[in-house]
Amino acid sequence: MSQKLKVVTIGGGSSYTPELLEGFLKRYHELPVSELWLVDVEDGQEKLDIIHALCQRMVEKAGVPMKVFKTLDRRQALQGADFVTTQLRVGQLDAREKDERIPLSHGYLGQETNGAAGLFKGLRTIPVIFDIIKDVQEICPDAWVINFTNPAGMVTEAVYRHTNFKRFIGVCNIPVGMKMFITDVLKLTEKDELSIDLFGLNHMVFLRDVLVNGQSRFAELLDGVASGKLTANSVKNIFDLPFSEGLIRSLNLLPCSYLLYYFKQKEMLAIEMGEYYKGGARAQVVKKVEKQLFELYKDPDLNVKPKELELRGGAYYSDAACEVINAIYNDKQTEHYVNIPHHGHIDNIPADWAVEMTAILGRDGAKPHARITHFDEKVLGLIYTIKGFEVAASQAAISGEFNDVLLALNLSPLIHSDRDAEILARELILAHEKWLPNFASTIEKLKQ
Repeated sequence: MSQKLKVVTIGGGSSYTPELLEGFLKRYHELPVSELWLVDVEDGQEKLDIIHALCQRMVEKAGVPMKVFKTLDRRQALQGADFVTTQLRVGQLDAREKDERIPLSHGYLGQETNGAAGLFKGLRTIPVIFDIIKDVQEICPDAWVINFTNPAGMVTEAVYRHTNFKRFIGVCNIPVGMKMFITDVLKLTEKDELSIDLFGLNHMVFLRDVLVNGQSRFAELLDGVASGKLTANSVKNIFDLPFSEGLIRSLNLLPCSYLLYYFKQKEMLAIEMGEYYKGGARAQVVKKVEKQLFELYKDPDLNVKPKELELRGGAYYSDAACEVINAIYNDKQTEHYVNIPHHGHIDNIPADWAVEMTAILGRDGAKPHARITHFDEKVLGLIYTIKGFEVAASQAAISGEFNDVLLALNLSPLIHSDRDAEILARELILAHEKWLPNFASTIEKLKQ
């Protein structure tokens, strides 16, 4: 690694960027970032300007010799980069609103990383990530790409299945939230050493063991969550709707909150349909929060990350992203929870799958944790189903073929009718025409 440490953040105008910078400032003594480049697209220029100004005030307040740059020229930014972080949203929140509202208008869950909405976010995102990777391979081939762009599992799968780029790690804030939940409910202190056995796919992970100072406290945690005795103060969005005691005890695993979409489909759909009939969707809530955040960010006297940022669902992701960069840069050999190919390390799933699991990170990237060599058989069926959906989705993103989209939709357990799959495919492809250049000939046929 060079003495100069250069990080490039693509999607730099995101409301999350101040949190990422806060993470770098907090770790400056061991992760001396000398240049942070914020890259965005023309549509994001205004947000980029606001974020850049705030970041400069934050750096000034911290008194560290870090320079923050902003640009719309990605290739210029990538010159000499050591790490590239991706946190982009193709089509911005308007596209997310269509992802949510169109499936709901047909009585289907519209959620950012699974079902029809997750598929279409992937179809828009994967080609853009591939373009970024092409630039990285050409301009800064030794850089690591740390991806926080959703759907992180689908994106990681596509990168390892359809490109030859190996320095790519998918990061998510759900495991960070789970770790904070555990720290909170088990009343752990900074002195306690916490290690977690976590496995599955992105937004579909299960905890199967929790070690505190080398001793398992999983039984106590599971019992507390199942019986409802343990509740957390620190993390707002982990168990919004509690899983039933019977489910938790019969699985003998702790599922992440996103598994509500599979284990409580009926309830989740009812909640979302209720919001939809009132004219709402999650994207509109996020738009409101974003608007308030950017109003705060504009304040020339603001020079720290405002508390309000934690209202966004992705809060705390920067800790995950900064820690991953820190572990690689300083060859830390520490425990993290990331999306990576397992290369046959897990003995009961195909060797070429990308999974989300506990891993050890150092100079050479992420290696699956030695303790986890087997995925629990009880949830293997669900994992296979979702991975089939992810593989089909990454193929559709590349081909731009209508039938490939249909296959992915029909493989999703959240879609219950092949006829509806055709209706959803048609409506969503046409709604997102601007952001699906790969689908030009398909769109032409659909319009005939």
